[in-house]
Amino acid sequence: MKTISQAIVILALTLVAATATQRWHPRAPAWYVADERLADDEVTLALVQEKWKGEVLWIDARPRTDYEAGHVPGAVLLNEQEADSLMFDLFEKLQDNTKPIVVYCSGEACQASRKIRRYLKDRVGSQEIYVLRGGWKEARALGPAKK
Repeated sequence: MKTISQAIVILALTLVAATATQRWHPRAPAWYVADERLADDEVTLALVQEKWKGEVLWIDARPRTDYEAGHVPGAVLLNEQEADSLMFDLFEKLQDNTKPIVVYCSGEACQASRKIRRYLKDRVGSQEIYVLRGGWKEARALGPAKK
């Protein structure tokens, strides 16, 4: 009987730890995959390929170390930590840009891409700026480039 009680306690503690990790870890995978409707500011990789034939300006909103480890070919770095200094160097490129802009970050639960999208909207105006659903997990299918 003591062994069963111990097993139940271990199982309960494991479930608590798993739930806490899922809830607060910044790169936690989804519990289940549901086909949700895209928000107005979201695109999928398939939509980028279908609608624009991949001809978009990719913005990587992840930390510099992640960007340097690998990123979408041609993507430029613009993250929350360095936004103002990076924006200074990117401003002319963004002003001349005629392509839609697609921002990605680490994954589904990551909000950095939404923050960078808002940051860009506030600074470059009415350009088409979207967030990639699935983030880097989806974007790396394009063949990550290394800096």
